[in-house]
Amino acid sequence: MPGPYSTTDALEVTLDDSVAVLEMRKPPANYFDEELVRAIATATHALDHEPRCRALVLCAAGRHFCAGADFADTEGFGADKSMTARRIYEQAARLFETRKPIIAAVQGAAVGGGLGLACAADFRVADSDARFVANFSRLGIHQGFGLSATLPNIVGKQTAADLLMRGATIRGDEALRVGLVDRLAGSGEQRAVAVAWARELAEAAPLAVSSIRSTLRAGLAEQVRAALDHELAEQSRLWRTQDSAEGIAASLERRTPTFTGS
Repeated sequence: MPGPYSTTDALEVTLDDSVAVLEMRKPPANYFDEELVRAIATATHALDHEPRCRALVLCAAGRHFCAGADFADTEGFGADKSMTARRIYEQAARLFETRKPIIAAVQGAAVGGGLGLACAADFRVADSDARFVANFSRLGIHQGFGLSATLPNIVGKQTAADLLMRGATIRGDEALRVGLVDRLAGSGEQRAVAVAWARELAEAAPLAVSSIRSTLRAGLAEQVRAALDHELAEQSRLWRTQDSAEGIAASLERRTPTFTGS
């Protein structure tokens, strides 16, 4: 029977037959923090031990899938960026240790760490208006949330380098072309398409799916943990630069940044 499996203020989890839907509930932008990432990781690990669950859909309430870190929150993320990022990344690493397939249903924007969260899933569904924003270089910082490991695996090293170095934003159609999106849905239909796909996965033999997934993702959790350590070190260094201060200020003020290389 449909119904809540586990719910927090940040995340609602429902299990309907063999598909679990994890809905982030911090609309409209779904900025992440340690609480939200911990809730997602904890839910996925709990569902690993739920025999009724065979596949997961990660989605969001509101206009956007996930806008990443909220740099305007000076008492939260901005108070001590390195320490906050470390706590978030400890939880993010747990996402890659789960055993059941995850499909991300992306609406609106997946920005920065929100892009990293989408890339933690096995597959991504979006519509043509969805935006995937690798904006780290536009903020004067290094990419995070394991994207150094995940993005090249998904789109290839050259495309990942281009997106990250330019701080690019790409729409759903382009994301499909480069392999960042696996299936393109009609407007507002991302979740329905993702759930239908998850049901297809759930119809396959669960032990075989788990075995295949484990083989294809072999070593990924270890790669991500190593990447997170490096990403945090680079972010911590770059957060102390004038370019980072300018990039974050420009983002909050919705203007073009002027970088000086200092």
